[in-house]
Parts: sequence; C-alpha cells; structure tokens
Amino acid sequence: QVQLVESGGDLVQPGGSLRLSCAASGSIFSINNMGWFRQAPGKQRELVAGITSGGSTNYADSVKGRFTISRDNAKNTVYLQMNSLKLEDTAVYYCNARLRSIGSTYYRDYWGQGTQVTVSS
Repeated sequence: QVQLVESGGDLVQPGGSLRLSCAASGSIFSINNMGWFRQAPGKQRELVAGITSGGSTNYADSVKGRFTISRDNAKNTVYLQMNSLKLEDTAVYYCNARLRSIGSTYYRDYWGQGTQVTVSS
C-alpha cells in the first residue's frame, strides 16, 4: 500500500509565502515524476509544477518565477515553495507521484488527499 501525505497548507496574506511538503510512503519500488496540482472552487484541477526523478522541472505559466518545486529522492518527498502569493492561488493543492509499487510491473499515478491554501487579506 502506498500513501502520499501533504502538509503546509494555510491561510496567508497576498505577497506572503508558504512551503508545501508531500511524503510518499509504503511499498514503493521506484518513483518517476512527482508534481503538484491545484483545484479552485468551480474550476478543473490544473498542473502547477512537476519534477522528474532527475530533477528537471516544469511550471504553469501563472506560477513561473514565484513557485519552486524540488524533491528529496532519499526521503521520497516533494516540496513546493510558493512566494509572492496572489489571491488567485487560493485552491486545494494535491500532490501527485507516478510510481511503481513493490510487486508491480508498471507505473501508475497516486494522489494525496489535498491541502488547502487560502490567500486572503
């Protein structure tokens, strides 16, 4: 069994910063890509940032220059440093990992339960 557990969501003022963390645990053989998605009320879930096992990153245009994704492969953990937060960054943020569990022969996507980020004055 595999679990992804996020933490770090909070209420923050515009211009503030937050750091999200997501730790994968359980019967993990190998992790490929990891990433962060978000879903605001009434909107579809969207990719915020992704990172490969080798450290290559990609970002949504709306967060480029403000957010930074990183990972610690030894800890099976991915982070999202969010700076200069805006009202429109308010959403539930979900961690995603494409991984292969022990005993499996293929990779599949796993999701965390989500953490709320609210940007408000």
